[in-house]
Amino acid sequence: MKELKAIPVILAMAFLALLPLRLAQRLGRWLGRRIYRRGERDRLYRITRVNLEICFPQLSASARDKLILESLQQTGCALAETGLSWFWSPQRVLSKIRAVEGEELIRNELEAGRGILLIAPHLGNWEVMNLYLSHHYPVTAMYKPPKLKLMDRLIRKRRARLGSAMAPADAKGVRMVLKALKRAGIVGILPDQEPERSGGVYAPFYGEPALTMKLLPQLAAQTGVTVLCGYGRRLPDGEGFSLHFSPALEGIHSRDLIEAASAMNASIERCVDECPAQYQWEYKRFNTREDGSPGPYSAPVK
Repeated sequence: MKELKAIPVILAMAFLALLPLRLAQRLGRWLGRRIYRRGERDRLYRITRVNLEICFPQLSASARDKLILESLQQTGCALAETGLSWFWSPQRVLSKIRAVEGEELIRNELEAGRGILLIAPHLGNWEVMNLYLSHHYPVTAMYKPPKLKLMDRLIRKRRARLGSAMAPADAKGVRMVLKALKRAGIVGILPDQEPERSGGVYAPFYGEPALTMKLLPQLAAQTGVTVLCGYGRRLPDGEGFSLHFSPALEGIHSRDLIEAASAMNASIERCVDECPAQYQWEYKRFNTREDGSPGPYSAPVK
């Protein structure tokens, strides 16, 4: 019976796939505005507000309020775009990519026979970026399988339809990743959500200690491969997307996990700063405190 819970989600995505990009994004922005108007009564609004207060304390109240609204609208767009990301033909999705910056960084490494670790933060539309990369290069994408098997099958099938391999976030997946790097492939990891305590270290993210994945820094130190950052930026007015690739910051290969995780988080910050409204601020990034105290999201509403 649990599997039935996935059916409404899949049907909603199939419906969204019937919409042109501009209309889907318009629907997403409308959803974001509805959440914003609910204010503190809405969980996503509260999480976004807390994250932005932590990460951008220098903003005035009015500037932060504006960013809350923009973030919720962009998150609505990301939700509305799941239909096109998963159900449109790959060629139709790829036709919406208007520019690619920094692709020579990828080509240079792969042509030299070296693999690439790709930091892919929850910024813009990472599904579109995955399709583009798997269309042109050998890609292995690490992911956390959902509990519902029906959703897991759908994710693996749709994300892998241009040949990318899906590596679960477990020991088997790590072996897949290491083999892919040895074969001079790209390994994409979304490393900006909380891991299990045993799989993470505390490193600053916008100056605040955050439980941070240690797998990617460990892989960087172990293999010595080049580490890049990449994201798909949403262009205005339904125009499409631009892809952006850049080198990770120095320190990412350090065998000191704190130093390497800090460099990884700083690399993510640099990407986020380019289009902060498109980052997934609706996630409880600082929920697990090192001292075991309650996270900031459980604090009473002021």
